[in-house]
Amino acid sequence: MFNRIRLAMAFFASLMMMNSQAQNITVKLWDNTSAPHSNHLQVEEKDEGQERISYTTSAELYIYEANPAKATGQAVVICPGGGYFLVAMGHEGHQFAEWFAEQGITAAVLKYRMPNGVAQVPMEDAAEALRYMKQDYAGRKSLSQVGIMGFSAGGHLAASTAVGMLASNGEKSRHAKVRADFAILFYPVVTGNPALAHKGSYDNLLGADRSQELTDRWDPNLKINSKTPPTFLVHSSNDTGVNPQNSGDFHAQLKALNIPTELHFFPTGGHGWGFNDSFEHKREWQTLLSEWLKGLQTRKAK
Repeated sequence: MFNRIRLAMAFFASLMMMNSQAQNITVKLWDNTSAPHSNHLQVEEKDEGQERISYTTSAELYIYEANPAKATGQAVVICPGGGYFLVAMGHEGHQFAEWFAEQGITAAVLKYRMPNGVAQVPMEDAAEALRYMKQDYAGRKSLSQVGIMGFSAGGHLAASTAVGMLASNGEKSRHAKVRADFAILFYPVVTGNPALAHKGSYDNLLGADRSQELTDRWDPNLKINSKTPPTFLVHSSNDTGVNPQNSGDFHAQLKALNIPTELHFFPTGGHGWGFNDSFEHKREWQTLLSEWLKGLQTRKAK
């Protein structure tokens, strides 16, 4: 299980970074009173008026528009990780968005609500973010492909969105027909198999007293289908936070359905490296991901 003190420290560092950076556009998707489901949490504030730990009651997108000189027509919704306990907005959010924008890819960092045991809450936030980017934003910017990306528990959120989790669980909403054009998953939590699952993320999503039947309902690995988009996965082989077999099994399921997928295991790095310069394979994943995204464009053009 993640060390919560370390995560909280990382969160506040991310919060300060977020406040010091300028986004092109900030969009409030909805709040607990207007969203289909509520997490039944109240806003907690520090003395300086900043929300505490979980960003509990509203969902927002921070959109970094593509460098117009390099614009590819692609965009990606980014779901940072944090074990469904917090949202690591810095090294798994804003820093990636800046890099994508410079590559000519519009990036929208999602600050999603914490589930507090109501799994639909973050799922609705991610689905609404994807809908906004594919319908409202793309209509103004002529985007050709909009994908979704996630890290760790944010990888669970991104994968769940990619496989159409809400619709598969009978949730009726305007998001049912909105599908991602591609998915990018970094060290994701994508199985509920008790031998491999990240217990803390599932406990925060569904409750510590959850049944395996309930866990399976929200297991993206069990919901992969023919409409699941091309997927790029990255994991460190020595990850002790989220078992690397999460990515291995997800990749195998995609291949079994002949869905284009690419998986890269790096020998070192552990868990949660995000955009950190200290990750020794950073340049490798950047090159691999850039080439993969270019390949998606080529396939779409044919």
